[in-house]
Amino acid sequence: MDRRLIQAAWNGDVDHLLKEIDTNPFLLHSMALEGGQTPLHIACFAGNLNFAATVVQLRQEFANELNQDGYSPLHVAAACGHVEIVKELLKVDLGLCLIEGKDRKIPLHLAVVKGKVEVIRELVLSSLDSIECMTAQGESSLHLAVKNNQFKAFQVLIQHLKQVNKEELLNAKDFHGNTILHLAVSRKQYEVVDFLLNGGVISIEKIKLNSLNKSGLTPLDMLLIFQSEAGDREIEEILVQSGALKAGNLQSPANTQEERSPNDPDSIHQNPQSPSRKLLDYFKYNNLKDSPSEVRNTLLVIVILITAATYQPALSPPGGTWQDDYTLLAGNSTEKNNSSTPTKSHTAGEAIMVTHNPTAYTIFLCANSVGFYMSLYMIEVLTAAFPLRWELRISLYALSMTYSTCMNAIAPDSYATFVFIFSSIALPFLIPVMTILLRNYFSRCRNVSVYASQGRV
Repeated sequence: MDRRLIQAAWNGDVDHLLKEIDTNPFLLHSMALEGGQTPLHIACFAGNLNFAATVVQLRQEFANELNQDGYSPLHVAAACGHVEIVKELLKVDLGLCLIEGKDRKIPLHLAVVKGKVEVIRELVLSSLDSIECMTAQGESSLHLAVKNNQFKAFQVLIQHLKQVNKEELLNAKDFHGNTILHLAVSRKQYEVVDFLLNGGVISIEKIKLNSLNKSGLTPLDMLLIFQSEAGDREIEEILVQSGALKAGNLQSPANTQEERSPNDPDSIHQNPQSPSRKLLDYFKYNNLKDSPSEVRNTLLVIVILITAATYQPALSPPGGTWQDDYTLLAGNSTEKNNSSTPTKSHTAGEAIMVTHNPTAYTIFLCANSVGFYMSLYMIEVLTAAFPLRWELRISLYALSMTYSTCMNAIAPDSYATFVFIFSSIALPFLIPVMTILLRNYFSRCRNVSVYASQGRV
């Protein structure tokens, strides 16, 4: 886009726009072919109503264009809170309320994130369906309001839901299975919890107090696990008085999604989980909520740390290395009683540990080598489809060679040397085979136990 036209859109200079179009009648058409940012996006960001109305009048198609960030002019105007421009754009087409931008966010989502209350009212009245739209992460407008601490926006949305009889959206879940009550409790937002459960606006029967997220936690569990001093007691009192339960107190896994009365004796589980166990279950790997890419990245970090930790003994073994050469002569046996005189022959650069305790050093050497070569094998597997594959493989081979050379250099001429030479040659080949065999063996054992249990049933 021409820099002068950008400046005109920012300043709201309609006269300059019209002069440019008189000079080049196809100016706006050529911009439409370019895509990306348009003068209408800039005018909506700057809040220039007259300029935006003029552009819309000249070329309405600009109202549907997404910029390089994935947002339409209505997205921009909604996020900035320019109500009059929002109204002007909606004159073109009310369907603009439902146009999806980056991460499937509609203009209402951005207005909620920024807390633009007047814009929110205008958008939900213009399109009743916009309140039901979800982002790519499964978040509704209510989720976004709670996550971004926009309580006034949250109130407006709740009141709108009541007017259009869509209170079921209060129990909508995001990608992690969290309802708005889960989010409000975990973030210690007393205002939101009280507004939802005090019965003043929404009937408490409309809210599922004991809904489970993908980690198997109810809102009350979220409060008890992530405890702090920020209004925990007040929030807990509201939840308990409303009938909220912990997941361990629900009747059975088959009925975990159903609501339970706090006075129902059948709703008490005999062996509820302890808070520490729930905390461990919350943070452990879950294949429903943890993506393979996140797991791979985490494993790569851990494996690299293991590689560095096991490579370090090759440079600095436990106890250090001898700094001089010493040969114990046959006639110097009487010097054994002198603590300042070594009792065994050694060579500079050799590990001190192997001189005094060769058995312990051999065990250390084998265990450290297993950890090192296993970490290299895991790096090989986790980076299987990476670019520059051969360059990375050569680097791993070079690292393996330097490790073998260093460890062999600090070992004395004894059986430990032969043990290490054998392990350094055999382990890179044995580890892939052994891991496959062990994995298949344990998988077969699990299958046998499952079949046996089914047979008993």
